Amino acid sequence: MVTINGENREDFNNLTVAEMLDREGFDRSRIAIEINGAIISRKQYNETLLHSGDSIEVVSFVGGG
Repeated sequence: MVTINGENREDFNNLTVAEMLDREGFDRSRIAIEINGAIISRKQYNETLLHSGDSIEVVSFVGGG
């Protein structure tokens, strides 16, 4: 089980960050990812695997004026 933005998820173990983002419908150009307190660069999305016990935070950037 992994935790994504505070929600426990059973079906995300052994997915890449890219697969998780696609499954959840995130716009990759407007987010930042943190796994277990470490920021993951966009270059790492396709090679970083999620593992049981991981805590993932997905932060969306919002523009405004």
